[in-house]
Amino acid sequence: MIVIFGSLKGLLKLDEICIDNNVFRLHYKATTIFLIACSLLVTSRQYIGDPIDCIVDDAVPASVMDTYCWIHSTFTIPNRLGEKIGVDVPHAGVGPDAGEEKKYHKYYQWVCFFLFFQAILFYVPRYLWKNWEGGKIKMLVMDLNTPIVEEETKNSRKKLLIDYFTCNLNTQNFYALRFFLCELLNFANVIGQIYFMDTFLGGEFTSYGWDVLRFQGREPEERTDPMSRVFPKVTKCTFHTYGVSGTIQKIDGLCVLPLNIVNEKIMVFLWFWFIIVAVLSGLGLLYRIAVLSTSRVRLIFLRSRSRMSYSEDIEMINSKCQIGDWFVLQQLGKNMDSLIFREFIEELAMKMNGKEP
Repeated sequence: MIVIFGSLKGLLKLDEICIDNNVFRLHYKATTIFLIACSLLVTSRQYIGDPIDCIVDDAVPASVMDTYCWIHSTFTIPNRLGEKIGVDVPHAGVGPDAGEEKKYHKYYQWVCFFLFFQAILFYVPRYLWKNWEGGKIKMLVMDLNTPIVEEETKNSRKKLLIDYFTCNLNTQNFYALRFFLCELLNFANVIGQIYFMDTFLGGEFTSYGWDVLRFQGREPEERTDPMSRVFPKVTKCTFHTYGVSGTIQKIDGLCVLPLNIVNEKIMVFLWFWFIIVAVLSGLGLLYRIAVLSTSRVRLIFLRSRSRMSYSEDIEMINSKCQIGDWFVLQQLGKNMDSLIFREFIEELAMKMNGKEP
């Protein structure tokens, strides 16, 4: 198990310089890591076993039946899902093929690829922002993220940072807007992934988690397990071959899908996780709209970051800064030592007032 998931260690590492926020990291770190881990898990036969095992008579070798049913899909009968197991049917959704509507299950071959593709999509906004950001904040911080810095070094670096900021005042809006675009992409992606998964599972995903919760609260005699409907553990498969007289012979087999025990748990977790991430991302967008709409909100957050609640310097800086300048200050405050950042704000105010710090 350690060997399988060892490749994820690099993704777990926290960056020394933070160029985004916690909601952003839910997408490219937490969600991406989980999806890749699940993709590796469902491909690991060592821990899950064979993905399919079919029971069939001696007319067809078991290995041939397994391969055929894995490639050509299996099926259940939806009308048989509510019948009593062991009395009316041997397993949920499994019964005699009497011309009733069949539901074919083809997705299980693609689950590992689908999860990995989703992981890539969740990482795309991070990839775009990292390339657009280009290490700008790391260069500006210049090791001022530690409290222990030589006084001469600290003063020289603060002076360089102040000179850079004043020279580039009101020219950094595009830098901030690209980050805001990536936040919007995160929200659009998680909403799109919910419907993408719904299409993949034949329209069963959007209500999947809610159906599972309702199923747990019902009496056993009155409930149909939604996980068995979407991810059946036992299905049927039909194999056609030639009989001894050369006529077409129909051979039915029961197929056990042990992999669906893992798939159903993954999908239940993803349903709740996607909902949580979508809600938090939506709240993040509301916060961003408030930041873009009024300078009063930006002033509040800048005061909080600099720990200067009633300073006139903060109000003066905020009045002269556009959204891009404010965003850069927020990023610097997030990464610099808090005391050094406060000194930087005070000296920046002096510089903007025409005084030498």
